[in-house]
Amino acid sequence: MILSKNLILSLEILTAHKLRTLLSVIGIVVGVGAVVVMVSAGRGAQKQILDRIQGMGTNLIVVSAGRTSIIAGRQRQMDIVRTLLVTDAQAIAKECPSVALAAPVVSNKLSVRWEDQDAVTNVVGMSAEGLAVRNIVVASGRAFDPDEDRMTKRVALLGPTAASNLFGADDPVGRQIRIGKVPFEVVGVTAAKGMDINGLDQDDLIIVPLETAMRRLLNVTYVQTVYAQARSSQVIGNAEQEIAELLRRRHRLADKPDDFTLQNQARLMETERETTSSMTLLIGSVAGISLAVGGVGILAVMLMSVRERTREIGLRRALGALRRDIRNQFLLESAILAGAGGVAGVVGGVGLSWVVSSLGYWLAMISWLAAAVAFSFSVLVGVFFGLYPALRAASLEPIQALRAE
Repeated sequence: MILSKNLILSLEILTAHKLRTLLSVIGIVVGVGAVVVMVSAGRGAQKQILDRIQGMGTNLIVVSAGRTSIIAGRQRQMDIVRTLLVTDAQAIAKECPSVALAAPVVSNKLSVRWEDQDAVTNVVGMSAEGLAVRNIVVASGRAFDPDEDRMTKRVALLGPTAASNLFGADDPVGRQIRIGKVPFEVVGVTAAKGMDINGLDQDDLIIVPLETAMRRLLNVTYVQTVYAQARSSQVIGNAEQEIAELLRRRHRLADKPDDFTLQNQARLMETERETTSSMTLLIGSVAGISLAVGGVGILAVMLMSVRERTREIGLRRALGALRRDIRNQFLLESAILAGAGGVAGVVGGVGLSWVVSSLGYWLAMISWLAAAVAFSFSVLVGVFFGLYPALRAASLEPIQALRAE
């Protein structure tokens, strides 16, 4: 029989048993839909993480005082070291050819007050150059300048979360707040940056000039971090090596271990990309297991169909149908079942991903490649699990099949 007749006959048989057909494809629908949703969610999570890393600054190298380690998915400082100085940052900017800018930073959680509103937030002391290195944009008001930093002016930039906690919907620019017991004038509000890769709110902070923070608020002579910006992404590895050699020489470490940690943003992005890609692949593979479950459903339905249609098979063989015609008929039916489930799964997965992304639950980026692979795999699963029933139907002898009850 030609393919078109087989196709018409298969559709007539499947539509004649609507409930059974529906139940047989549910597993395929769930499997394909789960793969599409999980891969889309994984790609969305990867984009959010990479965007957060990029939001920390371009071509960025983070020099942390002491040794740091990743604990429970977050970077933790293992010890307190007071050897990283402002002069180290100045030397990095001056003596490292691959470094364009270097900005020292200090920070601490402090109590902040405006009128009757109190909050505890992260107060960051940063030079004016640090705003550029960290890619911090002022949304309203203005930023402080190097002169205000040098003169230890009491001016502050509020992050959107800190501004909301203290002032609600009111404009904080021009108002006076107290950090600890020291009054500061709010000169601007930064643009929102969202969560960082450690899950911390980058907008819940107050930025003040570095010298002001060190002398008037924290009373320290050392810094915790230096943000260094490489001249280009091509020389970021060279910049990291130059910084390490310079700090080891300035800190007179000789054969001692480093008293600082370097974190290359380019390497961090690559690590995060590999991690999230592996996780997406794992989750997608686990979701794909339900496709195998759906294949078992198709196997059961096709075996039932062979049993019910034994006399039909015998009659067709007696009228001249070849074994391959019977085999191809049943393989086509199983492929149609799997293909229909695959299409429904792709449509459902894409629709669900779009809905949850539109509602803001999480960012979902549709992967049409994953959808195509899931659909193709569903058809292969249908053919694979339909092969045994098809061979069993083709092996029936005409006389025995016609005598079957």
